[in-house]
Amino acid sequence: MDISDIISAILTDNIRITNHAYEEALNDDLTFDEILYSSVFGHIIEEYPEDTPFPSCLVFGRTFSDDPVHTVWAYDDVRQISTLVTVYRPDPGMWTDWRDRRDQI
Repeated sequence: MDISDIISAILTDNIRITNHAYEEALNDDLTFDEILYSSVFGHIIEEYPEDTPFPSCLVFGRTFSDDPVHTVWAYDDVRQISTLVTVYRPDPGMWTDWRDRRDQI
């Protein structure tokens, strides 16, 4: 998966947003402008090629105010549609520099 595919889908408004992502955005007080901005200027930190129905990835980005955001995007290569699966503000206890998972004890 390539971040440029996700960015292209965002910029051409060829995206879908799951109900779960809507709920998580509301819970974390994130606007969709912030979410899309963080994704367009973000980068992939984990890939999940075996996800179904489409491969997905975890993107790390930052909001307009430089707050860290994680988004999970699935990408349909045939229809060139990106689906926002979930979004959240990462827990600092679970991440090192927001990019690497901490070892859990």
